[in-house]
Amino acid sequence: MKTIGLQFPGSTRPPPEDGALCRLGACEAAARIAQRRITSEALVRSCLERIEAREHAVHAWAFVDPHLALAQARARDASKPSGPLHGVPVGIKDVIDTGDMPTEYGSPLYSGHRPPADAATVAALRAAGAVILGKTRTTEFACPFPTTTRNPHDLERTPGVSSSGSAAAIADFMVPLANGTQTGGSVIRPAALCGIYGYKASLDGLDRSGIRHLKHSIDTLGLFGRSLDDIALMRAALVHAAPVAFDRTGTTPRVGVCRTHVWERARPEVRAMMEAAGRTLAGAGALACDVELPPAFEALTDCLSVISAYEGFYAHDALVRERLDAVNPWIRERYLAGRRTSRGEFEEAIIAARECRRLIGTVFDEFDVLVTPSDVGEAPRDLVSVEGGVFCGMWTVLHCPTVNLPAFTGPAGMPLGLQVVGRYGSDDATLAAARWIERTLLDAAGALPIACGAPDSSPVRPA
Repeated sequence: MKTIGLQFPGSTRPPPEDGALCRLGACEAAARIAQRRITSEALVRSCLERIEAREHAVHAWAFVDPHLALAQARARDASKPSGPLHGVPVGIKDVIDTGDMPTEYGSPLYSGHRPPADAATVAALRAAGAVILGKTRTTEFACPFPTTTRNPHDLERTPGVSSSGSAAAIADFMVPLANGTQTGGSVIRPAALCGIYGYKASLDGLDRSGIRHLKHSIDTLGLFGRSLDDIALMRAALVHAAPVAFDRTGTTPRVGVCRTHVWERARPEVRAMMEAAGRTLAGAGALACDVELPPAFEALTDCLSVISAYEGFYAHDALVRERLDAVNPWIRERYLAGRRTSRGEFEEAIIAARECRRLIGTVFDEFDVLVTPSDVGEAPRDLVSVEGGVFCGMWTVLHCPTVNLPAFTGPAGMPLGLQVVGRYGSDDATLAAARWIERTLLDAAGALPIACGAPDSSPVRPA
């Protein structure tokens, strides 16, 4: 039987034993708990054992209380199933409030801070039966200034930035599901670099209520898992709907191959990935041809910078203003930049972004989804530089749902992510198209991930 593996060549992370429950994906875990083949307590214990064994190296967690986690699990085992995630442990990015755990927003300014209540997304997870395992490590106020989290595949390489704790915890088998937030590339990029599945919702595709320091025009919730089925299950639990049906008998999607205006930043392994993906999808009848976006889209990077600075300035509270010397240099610079940004400059950026949203609608009249890189290449050996997701930020500004498929590896054996982008509001359809793309790549290659060599210079043509 063909399989999709997430054990990447050259990985330095020791996998748990084959029978360890922490290896289970969320769908399998939920099914076994519902059938009483395992208990939530046993699953949570396995995850806690994995954390104890690996956290000293990976640094994925800001807060874990084993007693609290096990108490939740025992309560789930003692009660009737309350939702699709009954008994399944989930990690919560530490910029999202939890009423029974500290939420420090990655900042020493909020050390020990205890919110009075859960954010809406956490409350929805509890209502769906999830066990909130703990808070995953984030950067200060979810900015791109690195923290201590490491890439589980190679501890000398970056895991991405803001949602790196969530992505690393999934990749290292510490928890089957986690959430994150994205301003620029903080869901898709960590998912790509850590070799897992990531989904960034449409702007309002998941409830953002109760999340502090939110930039309302761009900040978006996202989910992490070790399969698309797991992502779909978690999304369904949050939107109170049935999971999207992944049915291969449906219409073949129209897929545009979109290199974008930052294509010159792509490294050879990413260029090879895009050529391989385009050829394979075209061969499967997906009308996979090149898509060139209008010149107006080149302004989206500046739009993101202006909107983020302006809304970020007003999202911060008096504590930041009074203790600006105590935050990291990136936060300090962007805070001052936001203070200098005029209302007129902000409105110009909003208008430009709105026009690009109109234009991308015309692109999606011709294509169901676009494929584009998730990042410029394999995770670099760099744990200190401030990096952004140049292939991700524009889609955040455009409010499009996006999915990372960990379907390729580069020359060092590290993960490469293929990003699937859908029309605003078409979250389920985008997930379904991502599954079609993944299965098509799997059928062609026999197994995933696919190793990428030197790029092929031949252009992608319609089938």
